Amino acid sequence: MAYKRRADGDDSGMISYSQQMIDEADIEAVVKVLRSSHLTQGKEVEAFEREIASYVGIKHAITFNSATSALHGAYHSAGISQNDEIITTPITFVATSNMMIELDAKPIFCDVKLDGNIDERFIERLITSKTKAIVPVDFGGKSVEIDTILEIAKKHNLLVIDDACHAFGGEYKSKKVGSFADMSIFSFHAIKPFTTGEGGCVVTNSDEYAAKLRLFRSHGIVKKQFYNSDMLQMGHNYRLSDFAAALGRSQLKKVDDFIAHREKIALYYDERFHNHKLFAPVKIEAPIKSSRHLYPLVLSPSLHCQKEDIFKALHVKGIGVQVHYKPLYKNSFYEKLYGRQSLHVSEDFYKSELSLPCHQGMSLKDAQYIADTFLELLEHYSHRGCSF
Repeated sequence: MAYKRRADGDDSGMISYSQQMIDEADIEAVVKVLRSSHLTQGKEVEAFEREIASYVGIKHAITFNSATSALHGAYHSAGISQNDEIITTPITFVATSNMMIELDAKPIFCDVKLDGNIDERFIERLITSKTKAIVPVDFGGKSVEIDTILEIAKKHNLLVIDDACHAFGGEYKSKKVGSFADMSIFSFHAIKPFTTGEGGCVVTNSDEYAAKLRLFRSHGIVKKQFYNSDMLQMGHNYRLSDFAAALGRSQLKKVDDFIAHREKIALYYDERFHNHKLFAPVKIEAPIKSSRHLYPLVLSPSLHCQKEDIFKALHVKGIGVQVHYKPLYKNSFYEKLYGRQSLHVSEDFYKSELSLPCHQGMSLKDAQYIADTFLELLEHYSHRGCSF
């Protein structure tokens, strides 16, 4: 595949839809731990957790070696188990619902809005006597309407576990995403607004959940005195390493700058794409501040049958667009387990959505090149029409 030279002169390859930015301070922080006596179970993890909790404005942050592990820990600590039903969205990465199934619970998929977030208007009609929790996802870094979801949960005595893996640093009504639900999960994967490489955490104000989470991530074992320890429950080795935590601590100092740069790129796109007839960006309006993990566009139905060609043409031009996400229930595993399902807006969203590159490693020249190329390609494909 031949890539076009990037706008900033770098002809090494694709402008990915998201990527990490590592500097010398990050490298030095990791090297310092690598030269220390403790690569794991040292002091870096505890320090990182305190800093996350302070940033979010919440009592506890419990780190894990991935957001998938963190989801598993949150669901387990909430007591989710066999025959429980969990209302969630199908427009998310598979881990959101896979970890429910891991505990023999059943995900109940709620349709979404055309911003990719769960449609809170449909949640209440899905509640049954088996419903244990609501698990929304802050798609692309844009907060769900969390106040409404919390009201529904309170009315029906349900837990709210927010999969905020896209949304670290985002805000709802001037409060950080992660400070609202019973538990919230963040991802620190390399393509997120800041990174530990792989990694994640659960944040909560509950002392009880925090204690359970810490047990679950470390074999269910507590240390007593000297060499004496005791296994209290089943657990796993889901611990974050100290060098990953050191990278996270260094990156956390810059996360607001990273998000501000993503916002700058996104606002440039918004200006270029305003009132376009063939697509619409997902709107971010007060009282929401997005982390800008993604910059999603919704294509006009007239372009649905050309989407794959548009996707491939953009990649040939060195623009690493991506699609987020195929509805979970359309995966073979879910069809075999639960049969075929259909949610109208979720499927329209999948047919329509493209995520353009938007991250701190880009320049405004990159964004200009992407916008110019994207608009040119859409104009080309808009004349082809659909043949069924």
